[in-house]
This record gives sequence, C-alpha cells and structure tokens, in this order.
Amino acid sequence: MKIRRSGILLSITSLPSPYGIGDLGPWAYKFVDFLFEAKQGFWQVLPLNPTDPAYDNSPYHSISALASNPLLISPELLAQDGLLTKTEIEPLPNLPREWIDYEAVITHKRRLFHLAYKHFKKSGNQYDYEKFCSKNAYWLEDFALFVALKSHFQGKVWSKWPSEIRDRQPEALLSLKRELQDRIELEKFLQYMFYKQWLSLKDYCHQKNIHIIGDMPIYVDYDSVDVWTNPEIFKLDSEKKAYVVAGVPPDYFSQTGQRWGNPVYKWEVLKETGYTWWIQRMEHALKFFDIVRIDHFRGFVAYWQIPANEKTAIKGSWVKGPGEEIFKAMLKRFPCLPIIAEDLGVITPDVRELVSRFQFPGMKLLIFAFGPDLPTNPYIPHNYTQNCVVYTGTHDNNTIKGWFEKEITPEDKKRLFQYLGHQVSGEEIHWELIRLAMMSVANTVILPMQDVLGLGEEARMNRPATTSGNWRWRFLPEQLTPEVTRRLLEMTKTYGRAP
Repeated sequence: MKIRRSGILLSITSLPSPYGIGDLGPWAYKFVDFLFEAKQGFWQVLPLNPTDPAYDNSPYHSISALASNPLLISPELLAQDGLLTKTEIEPLPNLPREWIDYEAVITHKRRLFHLAYKHFKKSGNQYDYEKFCSKNAYWLEDFALFVALKSHFQGKVWSKWPSEIRDRQPEALLSLKRELQDRIELEKFLQYMFYKQWLSLKDYCHQKNIHIIGDMPIYVDYDSVDVWTNPEIFKLDSEKKAYVVAGVPPDYFSQTGQRWGNPVYKWEVLKETGYTWWIQRMEHALKFFDIVRIDHFRGFVAYWQIPANEKTAIKGSWVKGPGEEIFKAMLKRFPCLPIIAEDLGVITPDVRELVSRFQFPGMKLLIFAFGPDLPTNPYIPHNYTQNCVVYTGTHDNNTIKGWFEKEITPEDKKRLFQYLGHQVSGEEIHWELIRLAMMSVANTVILPMQDVLGLGEEARMNRPATTSGNWRWRFLPEQLTPEVTRRLLEMTKTYGRAP
C-alpha cells in the first residue's frame, strides 16, 4: 500500500439487483468495470458474514466469524450453472430498488435456494463441492450444524438449548446430526455456492488490477457458533453466559457510549494456544480479501468491558489486551500482514505505538477534521503521513452532503471554507472533500460510494446506537452516470492515484 491509490467503499448489499438486495451477480461485475474505468485500485466491502434479522441485519452481528452470507448469492449465476431454470427465477419479485426489504428478500431467496439445492443433489458432478467441504471442515461442519440446530430449537440462543446439546455431548450431537442431515447439507451447499461466486468475482477484480479490502469485526456475537464451540476463550460463567460484555465509552456517537453486548475474550487462554483461533480467522479472511480492515483495532491494546447487567456502556472499565504479542504470533504465520487498523475514537499513545511498530496504516476521516482544534487535528490533511488511509466518512457516519446540510456547526463550516479557500454549495461539497482527500500525502484514499454519487442523508448506511432501519441503502443504476465516472477519473489522474 506504499503506492498512491484510491478506491470505493461499497457494501455488496448496496449494489443494484432485481432480487431486492445487492449480490455477487452481474452488477458486481459492472461495478468492477466502473472501478476500472475510473482507475480505482480498491473495492472495500463490509463484512460478508451471515446477518440476523434480530440485529437489524447488521453485517457486524453474525452467527459465524467464518461463514458467508447466503443472501449475497446471485440467483442469476445459479441459473447460469444450471441450478435454477428460467421459469423458476421468473417472474422477478416486486421489491424496492433503492432500499432492502430484508423480510421479503429472505422469503424469496430461501425458496430459490431450496430449488437450487434440489437440482444440485440430482446433478452428478459434485467433486468440487466435496473438495470444498473437506478443506473447510474445521469450521463448516459446526456452522451447518449450528444453523440447523437454531432452526430445530425455534431460534433459541444456544445456551438455552438442552444441556447435552449446549455442552456439545458427542452422542446427543450425533443423534441430531442424523435427524437434521438434509438441512445441514443445504447450509454447506449455500456456503459452497457463495465461495464459488466470490472467488470468480475476486479473480475478475484481480484481472482489472483491483484489490479487495475486507472488514473484520474484532468481536463475535454471543449467539454464534464461535462461542458455542469455543466457550473456553470467552469470559463466560458456569452456565456459559457472558458476565461482562464489550462496547465503547461515551464518545462522538453516543453520550451513554455503545453497549455492543459481545462477549469479550479470555486473552490469557488464547495466549496459551499461541492465538490459534485468531490465526485461523485471519488465514480464512485472507482467502477472501487482499487487505483486512480490523474494526475497533484499539481493543487489542485495551478494551472497554461492561458488566452484563448494565443497560448502557457508562459503567464500564478499560482492561489490558494482548498488545503486540498477538501480532508477533500472526507474523510467524504470515510474513506479510496486510491490515488496516481502524483506530478511530478514544486513541491513547499505546495504541498509536502499536500501530506504528507494525507499520499498519491507520484511518483518517475528513468529516472529523474541521473542529476548533483544526491546526493540530489528526484528521486534517496537513497532519497526515503517507502510511494512512483517508476516508471522507465511513458506514457509521452521515454522507458528506448529509453532514453538510444537517450536522456541521456554523463555526465548523466557517473553518471548512477557510481551509478550502472559498465557499462551496451543498451540491459540490462532496467533490471538494474528495479533492482534499485525493491531493493529500496519504498513500490510500477510500471514498464511500454515497459521497462519490453526492447523495444526502437518505443514503446513510448506519446510525450507531440505533437498532432499526440501518444497512438498507442501495444505489440505482441511473445514479452512476458517465459524468460521475469522468469526474472521479479526472481527479484520480490529477492527483497521481491512477494505476
């Protein structure tokens, strides 16, 4: 990442598609063509793990740290593989184009997946599938079983399953495996189809000299296969319930902090294993991505631990994390560790020291740059170093246009105009901030697609500390005009970021 490059942040779910949610089908390839035409070097995506309606389908809440989201499988590509017929995928569902109706999408796609699975079982060529299952057995078997058990026990949290299943007693598990075999095989099939479609898209990106940046949440959900199969590496009580949970203290996003509710790691136990679980997780991620952004990186240095009975994050405390030890262990396995450290929020000198020691690029957000501390603000371009990744904003912020119209204070707006050297309208503000990012010394610039398109607050992806109505935005084909491509290309070339 030492060469000057730029790229786009866009969730796969936000792509156009006739099936109500972005997927790995034709429009994913069209988007790569757009990136290539505009001379972009990166496509950054949000986590690809399965989502849960109980958590507003957030990609940061999943039942598995290693499995992929079947909702992103393309029915069109299944049809190309002969696993769906033309009559089965038509007529197309009448679903919204500009936002995701998850309930309707799930219902429609589940029906198609069952049909595709039936066709697959009848087809004779299953060598690649069996090879995939064998290579991924270390996580796939438990994941498929977990999904089948969740359905069997009416969606209950795994700690409320019968004790012999909760505690993974072999005889009890074997009995249910036999009973639920077809559902287990369906889940394995869906993971295989995602992997096959993803690798094809990844290969297409590489042909166009575009690298994929993935996103890895530092924590996993309590109600996940990861905690069910590895309870010893989390802070759980004798009933296998979390007695402390993760979050962050009060900050820019929330006056009461954020109580995420994830179980926290027993780092001393992970250390005894040589951090094997984490190394496996990173190895798996690097099969999917060229670079991995680790969300809440500061949790490796110190993490905010909240008593589980507290309803907000206010009464938490900082606890020391593994620090450099975990990355030394990873570097023994990976000679090159392509990580972006999400180092936003309350950042202490020890976090900066760790990021610097391993030369991980940190993140800079222009949306934070124009406060009263402007001359010394770490987010203002004149304070950047080369080894950082600049964003206009992230999935957790308003769009630039939304911020400019609804959130920026008069004082901050005045400082912004002074910094730019002129006043700017709401119609052009996104290009002005894109220009600031592009002309900076930072090696890497990543722009949310919403900002490239100049969209307002209606296109915001997530509002932290809220639990409904997020993760639904999609762009429309007609919004990606030749003019947008031309302006992005021109700026990319002008500031020396074109491959």
